[in-house]
Amino acid sequence: MIAVVDYGVGNMFSIRSSFARVGENVLITSDKRELEKADKILLPGVGAFKDAIGKLRDTGLDQLLIEQAEKGKPLMGICLGMQLLFERSFEYGEHKGLGLLKGSVEPMKGYVNKNLKVPHIGWNALHLVKDHPLLKGINEGDFVYFVHSYYARDCAESLLAVTEYDKPITAAVAKDNVMGCQFHPEKSGNVGLNMLKAFCDL
Repeated sequence: MIAVVDYGVGNMFSIRSSFARVGENVLITSDKRELEKADKILLPGVGAFKDAIGKLRDTGLDQLLIEQAEKGKPLMGICLGMQLLFERSFEYGEHKGLGLLKGSVEPMKGYVNKNLKVPHIGWNALHLVKDHPLLKGINEGDFVYFVHSYYARDCAESLLAVTEYDKPITAAVAKDNVMGCQFHPEKSGNVGLNMLKAFCDL
């Protein structure tokens, strides 16, 4: 069973619907006991890093996620959920993340060409860096849907795929049982569904 962490910052309906399309029923919950019993955990997220990590800490879900990941349970973050997996974010100050992946989250402004719009919104191609079961069914050049103003950097040991937005932008990461994607698989058509199916099959 896959549990989706409900901490008030994710599009739960779209996520549930997408998993249903690949034949998987998910449990959306903030109950620690249910998360401990789950076979896999999905951490969604939209909005600001500080608010999201604050909500996880206020409920003690941050420590639960760290403990479950350290026990080897597959944990996948989506968009802001992926960013929370890293050591820190520099979104409106410096904020400590879950620290499950090495790297930091930094603003795209000042990194990409100033003539490009930030937030980065739209469909971009994936460029695969290394093989991983999460990328089963994903091909070089497949397009996926992004909505973000910050990106993960200094994460070479977990980097699976990048996209080009003037410069390389981290698109997918994984190290052992901890993984994530910056794009929204639930909004990325069949390519996104393939990734969710691959997560189900881990």
